[in-house]
Amino acid sequence: MAPKVKDIIQIFEKKASETLAMDWDQIGLQIGSMDDEVKTVFVTLDLTMETLEEAVQKNAQLIITHHPFIFDPVRKIRTDQTKGFIIAQLLRKNISLYVAHTNVDIALGGLNDWASDLLKLKNITLLQETGEDSLEKLVVFIPAEYATKVSNAIMDAGAGHIGEYSHCGYYLKGTGTFKPLAGATPFIGSENRLETVEEVRLETVMHSSKRSQVLKSMIEAHPYEEVAYDIYPLKNNGHRNGIGRIGDLPEGQTPEIFIQILKEAFSIQHVRWTPGSAEYIVKVGVLTGSGASAINAAVMKGCDCLVTGDIKYHDAQLASEQGLHLFDIGHFESEITFVPLIVNQLKGQLENSGLNVDVIGATEQQKLIFTK
Repeated sequence: MAPKVKDIIQIFEKKASETLAMDWDQIGLQIGSMDDEVKTVFVTLDLTMETLEEAVQKNAQLIITHHPFIFDPVRKIRTDQTKGFIIAQLLRKNISLYVAHTNVDIALGGLNDWASDLLKLKNITLLQETGEDSLEKLVVFIPAEYATKVSNAIMDAGAGHIGEYSHCGYYLKGTGTFKPLAGATPFIGSENRLETVEEVRLETVMHSSKRSQVLKSMIEAHPYEEVAYDIYPLKNNGHRNGIGRIGDLPEGQTPEIFIQILKEAFSIQHVRWTPGSAEYIVKVGVLTGSGASAINAAVMKGCDCLVTGDIKYHDAQLASEQGLHLFDIGHFESEITFVPLIVNQLKGQLENSGLNVDVIGATEQQKLIFTK
């Protein structure tokens, strides 16, 4: 049996959980059913008539896009108009649509880390913090003979990570008691009889963003009809999340040389530059997509420049007044790698999970703005 949409999403979100996304964002499954089977996943930056046609030709059952296809409330579905026609086609052909937007921008190994790697930045920190992925302790009681199976399911779902270590847990043997009441269908024991069972108490840690997938995996692997578990909030520092990155160039560069570095790194011919005050650029802020909102954060954190897209006149004026070099490489150009990035990551995740699913990327993306 082929995996379902919900299985693909659960695996995808191990790297880019929906909980990472900005509050205003519209992500997740927008069209389709969690229970539909998937043999082919099609990845594209945007869902357009062209990319939909390619997805249909490739016999895809699930499309993953970066930009939300549905952002504002849909009040009409007109099949004689583009958006309505696409919605109707998706429903007719049983193709589900999943959006991964700012959660991929924020995630470790996501778009902003990719851009930082292209520029060979060092000493990476966050440009704008968006929250903390707090730590929790999970305690679950497991019949002794199932301890390894349930523990592996929990750890493989993302629990048990402490620094550079995985599968961290504490195991304590003990005795559990329970009495199945009328209507119960116990794995062990019989109705109205007190049972005593050798059990293992497993303690481990997890980030709150991993909670739903960890619990789902735990319950699926656990043999009991009713799983006994506790979740405790911890005061230990969790992982700080943020959008955009700050890093240092290997050596300082003049703005003119840095423009050439940008052109080569992002395979572009043009860069829009608003000059700042630094003679040499060392500390670089990066925010893929539309990043004018990060100008003040880049200034406050001592950046010499900000690399982003979609800069308007007054954005440039604000940066200039504060002495920040502003480099607009284009919204499209800063995010086009979403396709190969997600294709490669998801292929690896699915293979590691033992799922036989094809993951293919759109061959052509529709660039809407050109500079000649």
